[in-house]
Amino acid sequence: MYKLEEPIYFYLFAIVPVLVVIFLLVLWWKKNTRKKFADLALLEKLAPNLSNFKAILKLSFLLIGLSFLIIALVNPKMGTKLQTIKREGVDIIFALDVSKSMLAQDIAPNRLEKAKQIISKIIDKLGSDRVGIIIYAGNAYPLLPITTDHAAAKMFLQNANPDMVSSQGTAITEALDLAKTYYNNDEQTNKFLLILSDGEDHQEETKQKAQDIANEGVKVYTIGVGTESGGPIPIKLNGGNIGYKKDRQGETVITQRKPEILEGIARASNGTYIDGNKTEQPVKAIEKIISNAQKSEFETKQFSDYKDQFQWFLGIGFLFLLVDVFFFERKTKWLKKVDLFNEKEEK
Repeated sequence: MYKLEEPIYFYLFAIVPVLVVIFLLVLWWKKNTRKKFADLALLEKLAPNLSNFKAILKLSFLLIGLSFLIIALVNPKMGTKLQTIKREGVDIIFALDVSKSMLAQDIAPNRLEKAKQIISKIIDKLGSDRVGIIIYAGNAYPLLPITTDHAAAKMFLQNANPDMVSSQGTAITEALDLAKTYYNNDEQTNKFLLILSDGEDHQEETKQKAQDIANEGVKVYTIGVGTESGGPIPIKLNGGNIGYKKDRQGETVITQRKPEILEGIARASNGTYIDGNKTEQPVKAIEKIISNAQKSEFETKQFSDYKDQFQWFLGIGFLFLLVDVFFFERKTKWLKKVDLFNEKEEK
């Protein structure tokens, strides 16, 4: 088994035909120049050791040397052994509220960015645990399937915004329903659902849904962002604020965090409500919960332990270049007897 670490360097092989063309042009120019200087018989006497074959051989050494150096830059890696990796951890699903109210700036920079910071820092604290992300407003959508790729999770997280959902609102109920589909391992004993929201949910069945998902073995924790005093909802255009959302009477709408909603969801699911206005508080709390949770084996994969092989190509490349440097274009004694290019007929 093998893999190429930097295949982009293969583009450097374009140098090879360029050098060949330059060599042929120079060879043609030299031949024409010699014809103008003297006839072939006189040139043979003036330069008896001149050999086109040796010139071509010298170019071949140069091109082979360069080719091996390019392959060294590509850095081929060969698999030397197979290892079996057993991963253990828990499944953690983040349900992120991306409704317009999450754009309120009653906490800096705004509620949504604060929630993203919390999720990102929690992911940084995880080991081999699997994570998934759901976004919701008026509807719930899967943003990232459950995965062990934490870097991808953070990348997808940064792109989450209210424009990604088709309708506005705060449908925590739909997020709970969607979260159930993420846990597909029957043997997984530790399943966590972290809901990050300002709590502006008006659905009566939310608590019942939370209780149902808890009965399926999912531990639900709610993290509230925003203040009880609240703030206006900015209207954005091209990244800038152009005003604030108003009601039908023309009054500016003030959105407030509703901790009682989030506390009710946590109680119904035997979970915990955590204040998320200070980033470190929920991060430390969740880190402690996850670290104390029993880890389950959920993935076994095989992969090759690859080792760099560039040094071999580097050594061979330099060897050919060294031969090229000390290789002269004059005819050797045995080559004088060989007329590979019909040089004698040209006299």
